[in-house]
Order: sequence, then structure tokens, then C-alpha cells
Amino acid sequence: MREVDLKDRTKDFAKRIIEICRNLPENRDGRLIGNQLFRSSTSIGANYRSACRAKSLADFIAKLSIVEEETDETLYWLELLDELKIVPHKIIKPIHDEANEILAIIVSSIKTSKKRKNKTQ
Repeated sequence: MREVDLKDRTKDFAKRIIEICRNLPENRDGRLIGNQLFRSSTSIGANYRSACRAKSLADFIAKLSIVEEETDETLYWLELLDELKIVPHKIIKPIHDEANEILAIIVSSIKTSKKRKNKTQ
């Protein structure tokens, strides 16, 4: 996948999550989970963009690792929304699937980059 495609994909992902957050219930659960979900999901694209401007391969790997962590955290909050039935499963499933696909791409990129780094050492 090209860098520009993943930049757009992570931004679109964040916009979809923002829409979910806008429609969460105005109660303690909705606010607390919504705030955490909002932060972690929007951080994915922001940190991926930062990784694309990395100064070195080591910096790239470190920044992609942050993207991996934020994506995994986003999955956690989505699972809570689903399991607690705060948001219907039919709404959560497609965005959860997208988060898993983004995570797989990032993990693969980290592995490839680590192999490349080890070859140059």
C-alpha cells in the first residue's frame, strides 16, 4: 500500500470514529469511552503522518510502533462499545474490521522495516 493511500485511509478512519463519538449517549459511559476512543483513533493518522517524515529507519520504526499501540487501544474501546451494547454491533463491526486491517498493515511494515534495519547493521 502506498504511503498516500494509508494517510487517506487513516484520516477517513478517524472521521468515521468521530461520527460514532458524536452519537454516543450523553452519560458517563458514553463520555469516558468516547473521549478515549476519540483520542486513540485520531492519533493513528497523526502518528502515521509523523512516521512518514521520520529522520531515520529507527525513527520510522519507533513512530510506527506508536501507531500500532494507538490502533490496538482503539480496538479495545470499540470492543467495549460493542460488548456493552452502547453502539449496535452492525455499526461497530465495519469500523472494527477496518482497524484490524490498518493494524495488520502497520505490523507488517514494522516487521519489514526491522528486517531491513538488521540487514544494514
